[in-house]
Amino acid sequence: MKSKIYDSPRVALDGLLYDGMTIMSGGFGLSGNPESLIPEIRDSGVRDLTVISNNAGADGFGLWILLESRQIGKMISSYVGENKLFESQYLLGELELELNPQGTLAERIRAGGAGIPAFYTKTGVGTVVAEGKPVETFEGEEYVRETWLRADLSIIKAWRADPAGNLMFRKTARNFNPNMATAAKVTVVEVEEIVPEGTFEPDCIQTPGIYVDRIILSTINEKRIEKLTTRSREIMA
Repeated sequence: MKSKIYDSPRVALDGLLYDGMTIMSGGFGLSGNPESLIPEIRDSGVRDLTVISNNAGADGFGLWILLESRQIGKMISSYVGENKLFESQYLLGELELELNPQGTLAERIRAGGAGIPAFYTKTGVGTVVAEGKPVETFEGEEYVRETWLRADLSIIKAWRADPAGNLMFRKTARNFNPNMATAAKVTVVEVEEIVPEGTFEPDCIQTPGIYVDRIILSTINEKRIEKLTTRSREIMA
């Protein structure tokens, strides 16, 4: 069987990138971002990308660098706030935005991986989120129909992988990453550690290797704190 382990982010993305493609990018805030793979997408020069991600990084980090290079044409996201570049490009009409409630975004991705073309939810009924979408009544309540999300490529970050591609995530880095691994034609994973086959107990595997095509060791593991909140230390009498 061909090895899933590649030597570098650039090699792992070789032959996968092209103009106009759709990419899912894991992460929530700055937690669990595929921070080694994103710079390689920038350096490839591909353009007019549709990117599905909860947000778009923060100043100078994560997907922000693809916004700065004007390689993203459309974002399918949940959280726009606090990313001034994201906000500016959208308000200037330079970036198309499909805004989703956060739970709806997660479920659309999960549905894409599960082969469920559409589902109904109360979230967004009566708001701009529901504009242009079918609304039906179930047991006296209105529900808006949402459709699945799928991608040409998913780039995700995990904590550990074995050679078969079985993954474990660490704490809040287990956000959109596991679902995105299931919802693309090709999934490329960067991990902090590659462990020998047989290391994982089956019950500890959070994403089975059947969903993973390529694995690389992370070259960037900054784990930045987006907002550091502290309080003054109490002075002991």
